[in-house]
Amino acid sequence: MAHITTSVEYAIHCLLWLVGDDDRALSSRDLADLQGVSPSFIAKIFPRLEKAGIVRASEGVRGGYRLARPAEDITFLEIVDAIEGDKPLFDCQEIRGRCAVFGARPPAWAMAGKCAVHAAMLQAEKAMRDALAGQTLGAVAARFGRTAPGEFFDDVKAWVDIRLAGRAAGRGKPRRDMPS
Repeated sequence: MAHITTSVEYAIHCLLWLVGDDDRALSSRDLADLQGVSPSFIAKIFPRLEKAGIVRASEGVRGGYRLARPAEDITFLEIVDAIEGDKPLFDCQEIRGRCAVFGARPPAWAMAGKCAVHAAMLQAEKAMRDALAGQTLGAVAARFGRTAPGEFFDDVKAWVDIRLAGRAAGRGKPRRDMPS
């Protein structure tokens, strides 16, 4: 896994808004507007999450995204891999063999076995992947739910209700993002 980008952060925050609300689907535009970010940015993220089986999409006026499975079964590692791909954290370039003292050919002892720097980076990557695999969307949503005041969730629910009512009444803007 290379550098974890803001796409992962926004994906996780968007997914948190879907936890516990199986009755309503939110479009990528709804999720983008809720967070004050470009709808086209979020629209690029959600197909990756859908392909990974993290969300499912439905079309139509009441369409949008829902979690494809329980939040407790969705790990942060799955989300990172869905957005960033399963790329290594470190790409060893075998620099150890380029020491000027070695000339054109490094000695066998210098190149034997796994590079110590590479081994340390692999150990760090494994620890990070294990930590991300141990964090579920459901657990993080529960922690967030304990810190935010109850009226915040009431305000979010009211905001979503207004959005969905506007969409159902045809007052929403035409969407190009999938699903509408």
